[in-house]
Amino acid sequence: MAGTIKINDPPPRPSLTPGKSVKYNVKHTIMVMSGKGGVGKSTVATNLAVTLAQKAFKVGLLDADINGPDDPKMLGVEEAKAFGNEEGKIEPAKTKYNVDVISMEMALPTHDTPVVWRGAIRHKAVQQFLEDTSWTDKDLLVIDLPPGTGDEPLSICQLIPDADGIVIVITPQEVALLDAKKAINFARKVNMPILGIIENMSGFVCPHCGQETDIFKKGGTEQIAKEYNIPYLGNIPIMPEIVQDSDSGIPAVANNDYIKKFFDVVADNLIKNLKK
Repeated sequence: MAGTIKINDPPPRPSLTPGKSVKYNVKHTIMVMSGKGGVGKSTVATNLAVTLAQKAFKVGLLDADINGPDDPKMLGVEEAKAFGNEEGKIEPAKTKYNVDVISMEMALPTHDTPVVWRGAIRHKAVQQFLEDTSWTDKDLLVIDLPPGTGDEPLSICQLIPDADGIVIVITPQEVALLDAKKAINFARKVNMPILGIIENMSGFVCPHCGQETDIFKKGGTEQIAKEYNIPYLGNIPIMPEIVQDSDSGIPAVANNDYIKKFFDVVADNLIKNLKK
C-alpha cells in the first residue's frame, strides 16, 4: 500500500576501502549530474542514496542544486532547518532512511523563497555544505549536482578534485542523449572519472496491465556507454508510483519492491566500480 513504510534491521555493514576524499570524513564522494534538467536526476540521486543506505553503508546526501533544492522533500524532511552543533559544524538532517541530508532548502525562510544569488555566493554556499557539515565518517557522500555543464558543476568539481567520480543520468530520447554526451565530455575536460551512466525513464510500465511501452525509446544509453567506453550502471523505468512517493516524502525504493530491484542493480554496479 502506497505510503506504508516498512523499516527492517539493516544487514551487517559492508567494507569499503577508503577513497581519496577522507579529508571531509567520508570514504567516497560520488557526484550525480545530467547534461540538462528534467531527466529525473534528483529523484535518481535520492533513491540511489537510500538504496546504498539499505545495503548498510553510512550515507550522506548533499543537495548542491541551489535553485531547486528538492532532496529534503523527497526524503520527508522538508521542514528541517540547518543549525550548528557544539563543534561549530552544520548538522545535516537525519532521515528515517539512514541518509543524512544537507540542502539550501534547509536555510530558506519559506518553501517558495527564491535564491537570487550570483555565482560566487552559490559557490561559497556549496563549499560550506561540503567542508563545514558534520558528515561523521560517512562511507559514501552522494552530491546531487545542478543540471547542465555550467558554472556551478564546474565550481563543485574544482572544490572536490579528489572525488571518486561522476554518475551521469540520461533519458533515452535522442535530444537528451546529445546533452548527455556533453556531460560526458565535461567530466573528461575537468579530469573527473565517470563511474557510470544510468538510463532513467527507460520504458513506461502500465500500473493496470503491467505492459511496458518505450515512450522515449530505449537502449540509447547502452550505445553511448559502448561508444565512449564508460560503465553502464542500469536503467530505471517510468512508474507513477515514483512520482507519487516522491511527492509524499517517501523514496520509492523504500516503498516499492519492483522499483527497488532496478536501483539495486545500479547500486551494486556502482559499488563494484568503486571497489575497482
